[in-house]
Formats: sequence, C-alpha cells, structure tokens
Amino acid sequence: MTDYGEEQRNELEALESIYPDSFTVLSENPPSFTITVTSEAGENDETVQTTLKFTYSEKYPDEAPLYEIFSQENLEDNDVSDILKLLALQAEENLGMVMIFTLVTAVQEKLNEIVDQIKTRREEEKKQREKEAEEAEKQLFHGTPVTIENFLNWKAKFDAELLEIKKKRMKEEEQAGKNKLSGKQLFETDHNLDTSDIQFLEDAGNNVEVDESLFQEMDDLELEDDEGYPDYNPADPESDSTD
Repeated sequence: MTDYGEEQRNELEALESIYPDSFTVLSENPPSFTITVTSEAGENDETVQTTLKFTYSEKYPDEAPLYEIFSQENLEDNDVSDILKLLALQAEENLGMVMIFTLVTAVQEKLNEIVDQIKTRREEEKKQREKEAEEAEKQLFHGTPVTIENFLNWKAKFDAELLEIKKKRMKEEEQAGKNKLSGKQLFETDHNLDTSDIQFLEDAGNNVEVDESLFQEMDDLELEDDEGYPDYNPADPESDSTD
C-alpha cells in the first residue's frame, strides 16, 4: 500500500532545498505551497515571472496536484493561458510519480521562451516602424502621382478659389468707390479745411510780419506835383511831360 503522506513529505523537503529563496509553505493540511519562477534576463535585463501555487490532493502523486497562477509579472493573458495548459499536460504525463520539480522546470523553460518572443516581437515592431517611416519619406519626396482625375479635381478647386478671390476684390473696390468723397464734399463736411492753409503756415513757422516803418518813411519822399507839367495827361499816352 502506497504511503502518500510520506512521499509528499519527502518531496517537500527536496523542494525546500532546491528552491530555498522562492519556496513558501502556505498550509500543512492539506500541504500547500508556492514556488516563484523567474525567466532568464532578456533584452535590457527584462524578465518575466510567475508564482505557482500547488496543493497536494489526498492521493498525490497518483492524482495530479491542484495548481494555479498565484501571481505574475510582465505576462500577457495568453501567456498565462499557455502556462496553465502546459501544467495540465505535464501533470497528466507524470501521474504516479512526484512531479513538482518537473512542472516547475517546464514553466521555467516556457518563461525563457516568452522572453525570447518579447525580444523578437520588439525587433519586428522596430523594423515595421522603420519601414513605415521609410515609406512615408518616399511618399513625401515623390509626392502624389498626377492622374487625369486628381488633376481635374485640383483644377476645379483652384478655379473656385480664384473666382471667390475675384468676387471679394470687386466687392471691396465697389465699396471703396461708394465711400470716396469729392473735394467739394470733403470741404463741406470738414470745416477745418477753412483755415487749413493758415494753420499749415503757422505750424511750419512761416509767420508773415509787416514792417510798418517802411510805409511811414514814404511821407518823407519829395514827389513833384503834376501841376508842373500842364501838358501831361495820364489818359493820353502821346502827351509829353516836357516841352
């Protein structure tokens, strides 16, 4: 008769020795424990990690242990699903013998594959971005190929814009003509124009001053009387002021 309890205790001692830093006992009845599994470092020292929880069934190892993903880091949902499928397959293949070390080793290898897949996926994404950038640059350099269809579309749009500009300009010129005043209208509406010339001269400093003394000195001039010339007739150009 198989002593399941003894086999389970012996495996627990071995697991604690193999995984001293990641093995944690959760309960003794039923025996339940966790083992944390970490992948090898990938690009930029990135790793993925999962903590597996195992619980022995009463007849383990003739029955598969209960297992679940207790926690995880950097794993996608599909990665978690793949790990659970892997555990189910390995448990089925190893019925009848202690299997925790085998299950953990299989998960360890799977995590390493996932890290490699992450690296490959990132390289492909980088190549795709570079390809898209190159295509965008080519498109910018070569421009859009001219076809009859896109040329006619451009021509129609250009003509419509040009017509709109002409209409706007004509409207502005017409409005400007209506608002323009004649010289007479300006003079009648702006009374400042009455004194604008005088103000202009004053602002320019061109003040006109009359020297009245010049007119006073004219009284001192000796002007001969026309009576000394009896024959002088201002209305007759042939008259002579002298004999």
